[in-house]
Amino acid sequence: MKISDVRATTVAVPLEAPLRHANGTHWGRFVRTIVEVETDEGLIGLGEMGGGGESAESAIRALKGYLLGHDPLQLEQLYWKICNPTASLYNNRAQLHAAIEFACIDLAGKKLGVRACDLLGGALREEIPFASYLFYRYRDSKTGLGGEEGASEMVRAARDLKRKHGFHSHKLKGGVFSPDHDLEVYLALAAAFPQDSFRLDPNAAWSVEESIRIGRAIEQVRNDYFEDPCWGLEGMRRVRQFVNIPTATNTVVVNFEQLSTCILRDAIDVILLDTTFWGGLRQAWMAGVVCQKFQRGISVHSSGELGIQLATTLHLGATLPNLSFAADAHYHHLLDDVIVGGKMKYVDGKIALPNAAGLGVELDREKVQEYAELFQREGGYAYDRDPRRPGWFAVTPEARFAQPAGSGKQKRVRARKRK
Repeated sequence: MKISDVRATTVAVPLEAPLRHANGTHWGRFVRTIVEVETDEGLIGLGEMGGGGESAESAIRALKGYLLGHDPLQLEQLYWKICNPTASLYNNRAQLHAAIEFACIDLAGKKLGVRACDLLGGALREEIPFASYLFYRYRDSKTGLGGEEGASEMVRAARDLKRKHGFHSHKLKGGVFSPDHDLEVYLALAAAFPQDSFRLDPNAAWSVEESIRIGRAIEQVRNDYFEDPCWGLEGMRRVRQFVNIPTATNTVVVNFEQLSTCILRDAIDVILLDTTFWGGLRQAWMAGVVCQKFQRGISVHSSGELGIQLATTLHLGATLPNLSFAADAHYHHLLDDVIVGGKMKYVDGKIALPNAAGLGVELDREKVQEYAELFQREGGYAYDRDPRRPGWFAVTPEARFAQPAGSGKQKRVRARKRK
């Protein structure tokens, strides 16, 4: 096989409601760029990357000169063509490589008649467990959904997700409101589902000292891990010294240099592997092998995927013997997908590994067209800003937390406006 064409299409797929996080908001949709790599034999491989628009599509097109004529089976050559560590310092290409590598692995599987996981050594499991992903949400004017801020609302949302999808582990995305607000919500969730496990992720919004205080306050919970409460390997190492919960990161260990430092410094317990952040499915798998040899726990991280990247996380999760925890996915917040058959289904909190060759998913061309047009109408958005908090931007550690709508400060502001 030889690559004969590379195409990129940006889509916007609606969410149930806007998702709030410590650095901003996903404003009612996920913007993703779908990558198609075609060969001289007429096969098409699929990839996906976050963000989109002309910049992402142009970046993919700019790599065609590196890719035309390349054999998709030669994945190691592909990596060095795109991700030479010195050359790519001037234009970091890791996530571009990830999308193209997804497509090449898809092509290799289709050519050889095997699944993507079989190219990595084969599947140890045919279903991948997932945690619920609980966000504070703005209410969506179109769907009427969302609006969760307080403990009772978040417990109700978790109960609904558990009923629909069967989750047995729950992840609270904190860092939007004060640490004590997150503590109240987290303890309420733990009390509501005593047989389930939990993880708290404030997106590195807290100081080391605040992280230690909250970490000690949740030690009695059935915790999976304490994810990125503060920023940095050294900050996380300090938290680990004082809190009796395994720590985890997806932010400060996303390449092999950082992984080696983490292991040598004994800084963080659990590494959350992301097929995009690590630069591809093979890179994330290799990181998982290193973690296995050094007895580090792992899970699979979510970066806001549609069905193509979700398929890569399923194949990754299927191959890793040390997958100790349920994976993350934003997926249940989506209203639709761009793959044939629509959204993949959760059964008892798990998603089945696709059985078809390659990644095992195909594009629904009508859906791609529909959501490409939606992107053209609505455009992208600033992930690291919140449209309802003008002038605000995230600082680490954060001090300017949002105020829940029912708080006294917000009530006084609304009262003054009425006057």
